[in-house]
Formats: sequence, structure tokens, C-alpha cells
Amino acid sequence: MSENKGLPKSLLYLMAFGAGLIVANNYYNQPLLGLMARSFQVSESEVSNIPLFTQVGYAFGLLFLIPLGDKFNTKKLILIDFILIILSLLIAAIAPSLVVLIIASFLIGFTSVIPQFFVPMAAQLANPNQRGKAIGVVMSGLLIGILGSRFMSGFVGEYFGWRSMYYIAALAVALYWGLIYYKLPAITSEFKGTYKELMTSLWFYFKSDSNLRLASFRGALGFAGFSAFWTTLVFLLEDVFNYGSGIAGTFGVLGICGALAANVMGKLSDRINKNKVILIAIFIMIAAWLVFYFSTASIIGLIIGVILLDMGLQSLHITNQSIILSGKSEAGNRINTIYMVIYFIGGALGTITGAQLWEMFHWKGVAALGILYTLLILIFHLLYKKPITQ
Repeated sequence: MSENKGLPKSLLYLMAFGAGLIVANNYYNQPLLGLMARSFQVSESEVSNIPLFTQVGYAFGLLFLIPLGDKFNTKKLILIDFILIILSLLIAAIAPSLVVLIIASFLIGFTSVIPQFFVPMAAQLANPNQRGKAIGVVMSGLLIGILGSRFMSGFVGEYFGWRSMYYIAALAVALYWGLIYYKLPAITSEFKGTYKELMTSLWFYFKSDSNLRLASFRGALGFAGFSAFWTTLVFLLEDVFNYGSGIAGTFGVLGICGALAANVMGKLSDRINKNKVILIAIFIMIAAWLVFYFSTASIIGLIIGVILLDMGLQSLHITNQSIILSGKSEAGNRINTIYMVIYFIGGALGTITGAQLWEMFHWKGVAALGILYTLLILIFHLLYKKPITQ
């Protein structure tokens, strides 16, 4: 950003690119679930444990790794973590059984938390009146990575097999490691206590910050619906439309249109009341789920719903993070840890419940579940929101 000497535009976009590249590791599996199920000759519900354990692993990585950014040199932590990511991806690529792939998926999720170092880093380096914009840029990269990963893995899986995707991902991560080794600044920490004291402080921030608790709850429920959708979409496309993993992945590209709203909403959250932005995001998500409910046999409806769902969720997510990262820069990693752990617990819940609703009621059951989650966000937001002027 030209306005901020502490956060050059080149570094901001390098972090945004890295956020997308690394978080993509958590989502390559979703369009490949059908291929994996056939490869190991297991059911759809059994193979859904792969994205479930990836999300659980991510939540554990957030809980136990990200707080370390407030205690140690963040750059060194990131460089070490990259090596662990590469090893996890290679284990997935050679997995001889579903059990090994599930374990590897947990490790991929556990190690692929680097984007959550980048978000508080961007907030810390940015000028206060540019914080939402900086978070929005990094999150746009992250979200494009999430959605673009589905297109990439769907294409690679269909033409080269699902294992090839993990080899490609390992190579890409290794190349990016070289870039950040030279470009990423070393940020010293302020926390001088023990690891136990560091982890104990998480509870202090959670119980003392009502905005953090509400933002975490909103994010978790939003991501629950999002995960339910992406876990079951590939089954709908295969069962109803006879489409393979390539088409399932293409829906990720469509979602990028909605994800780009993250950058816009980041700027908007610096200028207008954040509670208003949150309400707009909630109603967009409700509209998306209503479209999905009536789109069991309509590709056009699914396309519209994907764009709306991503737009709504990412707008909600960006605004949540802008709220919780305003101030307390010395604890930014821990604040973000609390939010993101609860966020991904919501994602795991959505994966489990989405798979179960699919087994029992198919697509309409999944859509009804998404409507329920989003209505709960609205109810709790209206009941517990606090006045926010910035």
C-alpha cells in the first residue's frame, strides 16, 4: 500500500498469494471424493472423513501453532512449517489406504495454518485506517485459493488421478518457500511468558471479549453451511447430473466471483458500520440457500447459489476479522486463533451434518440445513451485537 510504509504493496500481495496457495491444500480433496471413494472402494459417507479430518487438523493447528506467533519469530515458524506441509502432502500422495489418507489429511490441515499468521501480520503492519483493506487483500488471496483449488484438483483428478494433485501441491509449496525466505520480514514478538501461559491467555481473551465470542459464533455457523455445501456438491453433480470431478471443481471458479467481494467488503468495513455489513452478508447467505433448495435439478440455480454463498460468507468473515483485530496487536495471533479454531470447528460440524443430511434427505436436506445455520447467525447477531462505529 502506498499509504503505508510498513506494509509495501509487493509484500501484501506476496502474502495474499501465499495464503491462497497454502490454504488450497485443505480443499483439494473435495472434488476428488468420488474418485477417492472408488479408488479405496468405500462409501460416500466414509470418504467424507477426509475433509472432516482435514478441518479438524486445521483447527488443532490453529490452536497449538498460531499462538506461537506471539512468542517466537514468525518468519522462522513459517519456514519450519512449510517443510512439514510438504511432507504431509507427499504422505497423502502415496497413501496405500483410506486410513493413511485420513491421517495424512489431518496432518495437511494441522500444518497448513500459515495464512492465519499472515492475517494478523497484515493487520499489525497496516495503518489503522487501512487495516480492513489489508485484511481484505490477504483474505481475497486466501479465498481465491480455497475456490481455485477445487477447479485445479477437479481437473487434475479427472485427467491425471487424485494422487497427482498432491505431488503438484508439494512442488508448489516448495517453490513458494524459496520466495518467502528472502522476502518475508522477521517480526519479533512481545510475549515473554511460557507456552502454558501463552495458551492459558486464550481463555482470558475469549471470556473478556464479547465481540470476539459473537464473531466466532457467526463465523462458525456460516462456515458450517459452507462446508456442508462443498462436501455434498460433488455427490449431487455425480448422482443427478452425471458430472465428474472436473465439473465439481469448476464451481470453485464460479465462487471466486463471490470471494472477490472480500476485498471490497474489507474496504467497506473501514468506512461504514460493521453491524450493517454483517446483516447484508447474512441476508445474501439466506438468499443463496433458498436458491439451492429449489435447485436440485438446475445447474443455473446452483451457479447463482455458489456466487451468493461465497459472497455472503466471505463478507461476513472479513468483517468479523476486522472487528476482532482492531487493537490488541500484541495478541493478534491469539485473538485470530480463538476465532479461527471456532470457525473450523463449525466447518467440521457442517461436514458431518451435511454428509448425514445427504444420506437421509439428499440435496433438499442439505439446503434446509444451510438455511437453519444462517437463521441462527441472524438470531444471535440481533440478540447480542454491540454498537460498532468503525
